[in-house]
Amino acid sequence: MDRSILITGCSSGIGYDAAHGLKARGWRVFATCRNEVDCENLRKEGLESFRLDYDDTTSIQSAVKYILNKNNGVLGALFNNGAFACPGALEDLPRDALRAIFETNLFGYHELTREIIPIMRAQGYGRIINCSSVLGIVPLKWRGAYNATKFALEGLTQTLRLEMHDTPVKVILINPGPVTSKIRENSIPHFEKWIDWKNSKRAEHYKATLIGRLRQKSSINKFELPASAVTKKLVLALESQKPAPAYYITKPTYFMALMRRILPIIWLEKLLAKI
Repeated sequence: MDRSILITGCSSGIGYDAAHGLKARGWRVFATCRNEVDCENLRKEGLESFRLDYDDTTSIQSAVKYILNKNNGVLGALFNNGAFACPGALEDLPRDALRAIFETNLFGYHELTREIIPIMRAQGYGRIINCSSVLGIVPLKWRGAYNATKFALEGLTQTLRLEMHDTPVKVILINPGPVTSKIRENSIPHFEKWIDWKNSKRAEHYKATLIGRLRQKSSINKFELPASAVTKKLVLALESQKPAPAYYITKPTYFMALMRRILPIIWLEKLLAKI
């Protein structure tokens, strides 16, 4: 297997740590970002970086073409990681907001994966790894848009794994829980663009709780782990001879997966409503 990997969303957090961590292990890393300025920063740090925007078909196709030209027409692995959140109550979420987050968090993953599958079929190996979340296992309030994309990604990935069962291509999920990243900070512009919270029936909740959490600088979760915890599981997904279908990261992910299996829905929802 060629030890090369395409990683999306490398400007910070999970993607950034994965790019540097895998390069240190001898992988050839193609580290992509949505914005060219972030790619330039990664190149200064010694990474091969170029633009890939999930919302831009041309950038997806150009990125794949670049990799094939630079890497003798092969690619060992794909880590679909880039994503964003748009917090807010679902009753306040406009249709266009939901459309925008699905374009990036789901449709972009799908389009890039479809570009990569023929390459892996032709070379006779490959691993496609999709970064889901604990929020693809259970939902939490005020995160409905993000929940929905990750639940959809779970279904898309599991179906692809079934369909690729007769091929040498392995399809794997990564399910982080609370991990140090800029996703909360990066969600603020989306919240401000789409959520008219001042005219919401839930304005007092926004004012008292959600807005403060969005702007809080330090971690708000005692179970939070550094992004390197995801990289460790990503290494297992890439280098194990028989990788697991999914890898969980953080205690909340393991706990919520267990609760989903053993609790009746009504009890599970009572638990989730308190969080």
